[in-house]
Amino acid sequence: MSKLFVVGTGPGDLQLLAPKAASAIQVSSDLVAYGLYLDLLGQICEGKTHHDLPLGEEIGRARLALDLAASGKTTALISSGDIGIYAMATLVFELLDQQLSGKEQHPEWLDVEIEVVPGISAMQAGASRVGALLGHDFCTISLSNLLTPWETIEKRIQSAGQGDFVVSFYNPVSRKRDWQLNTARDILLEYRPTSTPVLIGRQLTREDEEITIITLDQLDAKDVDMFTLVSVGNSESRHIVNGSKEWVYTPRGYSKKL
Repeated sequence: MSKLFVVGTGPGDLQLLAPKAASAIQVSSDLVAYGLYLDLLGQICEGKTHHDLPLGEEIGRARLALDLAASGKTTALISSGDIGIYAMATLVFELLDQQLSGKEQHPEWLDVEIEVVPGISAMQAGASRVGALLGHDFCTISLSNLLTPWETIEKRIQSAGQGDFVVSFYNPVSRKRDWQLNTARDILLEYRPTSTPVLIGRQLTREDEEITIITLDQLDAKDVDMFTLVSVGNSESRHIVNGSKEWVYTPRGYSKKL
């Protein structure tokens, strides 16, 4: 049967690549991805046929992966992090949905066996670097309004503020878009203290990783780029310092039992 692996490879450090993800890549003959993701994987991708499509060609990558698998090639569609979080998995199923509704003309896609292999996401990697920031209820919000209207994004930020969720912002800025992060900061400041700890994690788990812990009132888009994750604690998140060591955690209420 035709086989398509939809694979999340984690944040970058190969030690955080799940064994099942490595196995899926190893048994695949064809790899479809943004080139950087293949570069990060190194030797594990040797001997495979690479199909490198640039940023902005996400739909093209999903179509190509389905086409290759439907032609009989065991194929891996690859994204960093978890491929089901702001990544390629949703596009695969959206295309299948459109085929079933008659909007696509690729019946061969429906014969492809699809296996989604999860990976460690940026928010998990970032939280682990500073302690236990995601220790209580949390959410993720993408600040990119290329596909989602800003009005919808703003409503979600307001709801996250009202609900006192720890919030991880994906796609916080881009070369053409830098105002949303500061707007999001101002919304959250309506609901939580200025001293709320914020994690800024750039190139998480990679060689040039940078980790910074600041307060919410210090958060500024000029200090962030497209390779950065921003995670904002809730009203009870704590930043603790012990000499040169510092940690951030979000309590669950165990203090009542301590």
